[in-house]
Amino acid sequence: MGAENALYIILIEKIRQDALVLPTLPEVALKVRQAADDPDISLMKMSEIISHDAALSLGVLKVANSAAFGREVKVESVAKAVTRIGLRQIKNIATAMAIEQMFVSNNHFISDYMQKSWRKTVDVASVAIALMTLYLQKNKQSELTLETLTLAALIHNIGVLPILTEAEGHPEVFANPAFLNKAIIKFSNEIAAEMTKAWEFSEDYSELVMTWNDLSVLPKNAHYIDFIRAGAVYHSIFKNESTQEFLLRSYVDKGILPNLNFMASEDFSDRLAKAKSMF
Repeated sequence: MGAENALYIILIEKIRQDALVLPTLPEVALKVRQAADDPDISLMKMSEIISHDAALSLGVLKVANSAAFGREVKVESVAKAVTRIGLRQIKNIATAMAIEQMFVSNNHFISDYMQKSWRKTVDVASVAIALMTLYLQKNKQSELTLETLTLAALIHNIGVLPILTEAEGHPEVFANPAFLNKAIIKFSNEIAAEMTKAWEFSEDYSELVMTWNDLSVLPKNAHYIDFIRAGAVYHSIFKNESTQEFLLRSYVDKGILPNLNFMASEDFSDRLAKAKSMF
């Protein structure tokens, strides 16, 4: 039995038996998400929750002072940072920071692979956020929200984590790019959907992580999946040129892109840099 087939069989059996170990969100992220969903939560109470975690506190300050929020006056306290960012967005920022902390490994090869996966996720998310920000400026009545897109973009490829964790347990066999790439292509979407369910995210997120790279799924109107796919086009994750052109034309038709060449413009570069500064 080849190592590739062995990894496939391990993953399939664990998925079937509900035995695949799915990462859990760190406690502080869960607390922030629960607090943000409380209609009576105050900015001060949220600040207190965040202040109990040093890494999250520093991260929130960094985001509040980033180019994404375009303020010249720097904030120096968590309370002021939370006020600037807002309760709705702080929920996803905390989740993003918690997710990033999961992409670590004691195995050098797996750790490198995890870091590359996270950087790719941030690259795609930054494009999606930049385009969504522009779209919402022109479509103020849209039901789409930047908060939902931010989380969707940051978890769209989360299914790689359990696969890499399995490989870490047997590095002498599975720590090989060829095996991992095929396993990720075959299983990561299904695993990502299971993770969103385990984390009690809405069904919309499960559907999105299952189908974001399935081009047989083509929403008629502007959808969160379109913005994530635009990021995949920009970073050549979708490599076929005809596929890229087809998607870009559809995004022009939907009003997501002003024109076919917009993502090559200086305007977009500036927007992208601001979006990426959050991470």
